[in-house]
Amino acid sequence: MEAFGIVVIGGGPGGYPAAIRAAQLGASVALVEKEELGGTCLNWGCIPTKSLIASADLYARVKSAGAMGLNVGSASFDYAAMVERKDQVVRTLRNGIKQLLKANGIKVFQGIAAFQSRSRILVSPQVSSSGSGTEPVILGAGKTIIATGTASAMPSFLPRHPRVVESRAFLNLRSLPASTLVLGGGIIGCEFACMLAQLGVRVTVVELLEDILWSLDADVRRELRRHMERTLGVRIFTGATLEEISADDQRVRGRVQQEWVETDLLLAALGRHAVTQELQAENTGLTANEGGFIDVDEYGRTQVATVYAIGDVTGGPLLAHAATSQGLVAAENACGRYLRKNEKYVPNCIFTSPEIGTVGLSEQEAQQQGRKIKTGKSMLGALGKALAIGEPMGFVKWVADAETDQLLGAAPACPHATELIAEATVALRAELTGAELAQTIHAHPTLAELWMEAAHALEGEPIHTIPKHKAMKNG
Repeated sequence: MEAFGIVVIGGGPGGYPAAIRAAQLGASVALVEKEELGGTCLNWGCIPTKSLIASADLYARVKSAGAMGLNVGSASFDYAAMVERKDQVVRTLRNGIKQLLKANGIKVFQGIAAFQSRSRILVSPQVSSSGSGTEPVILGAGKTIIATGTASAMPSFLPRHPRVVESRAFLNLRSLPASTLVLGGGIIGCEFACMLAQLGVRVTVVELLEDILWSLDADVRRELRRHMERTLGVRIFTGATLEEISADDQRVRGRVQQEWVETDLLLAALGRHAVTQELQAENTGLTANEGGFIDVDEYGRTQVATVYAIGDVTGGPLLAHAATSQGLVAAENACGRYLRKNEKYVPNCIFTSPEIGTVGLSEQEAQQQGRKIKTGKSMLGALGKALAIGEPMGFVKWVADAETDQLLGAAPACPHATELIAEATVALRAELTGAELAQTIHAHPTLAELWMEAAHALEGEPIHTIPKHKAMKNG
């Protein structure tokens, strides 16, 4: 048995930073990963999808180059080459993590971790395709940080067939289907739908709830849905179920609202479930909650004194950057410090077309809390930089307390929203008011000016928007 001060189970965006921070604080650290360093985010989630989305977005921009005065001929793409580029990006980043762990003196074990007790963990290597594998090892753990994440849900009502896939299996494809049915209009479903549509795939989205991305404000949802349907040509069924589903070697078929839909592929984007089955956590006295996730306190501690948990396996928010933050907090506390999680303002990025970002309270959340609020918007169509770069679509929005003027939330729904959300996050963390943001000089011409303009609108003093009463009078 090899003994370590801290054993981290899972090498994703929560686990490997936790291991590094613990090593920086002087602990002897082991990290157990059953598949690939970087976890789902790096290998089958955030990075590969954004690599493909970047290629699809560039392709769409090239096709519209004529509007910018450019003649680039007939645009085309090689999907297999796009996938190889995606894989190369993943390999580069994965190797970087490997080097970081080595440089910090962290011992990495490849295999499946299972608790024998609170202080003993059995690591059983995955059996290779040849049927061989190395011998299991037992690790002694002073403390353990669980970072095993989540996996895509594949409901039992879907047929088991190569034409029915979840997001991870889709990323292994080397050619594109001519048509795809996306079951689920959440973040994953909408991101894939936009990417596929930009590449010319005929896409149909079926969502059980009354709209796509139901947790977002109505105006944000409306902006995205309008572009998906009118510009990208995506068919969207909402408040609908997919029934009588079948799959064979030629097609996938299902009925939606009395209409039969036939496609080459069905992509299931119906949420994720915690990966805890292999841990045998009951041997520590640890039990999952009703949702299958592991409950933790504000320090990352579970109900078992020596066991911490971070990231997706704790139930939310299911975001890589949240997992990283939680991992650093848990590592600090496992090493004898006392650091609370700071998750009041966690930005969320959605890589659709247009992109969407959110942080803090939405309008509907604030209203549900009974708050008196005011909002301010700035449209890209009135912004010099947006027109100059040919991306005049969408808006940014502030939500603020109507009495104190303190900024409560923000939502950009526009190109580059996933970059713009960073300023809004800092502003909320600093507890700025709308007036303070409006009085902060922003460089011109930039997209970041949108936040200043939206803050002026929040104060009822927009500079580049015709006031409503003036517009009505002149109309």
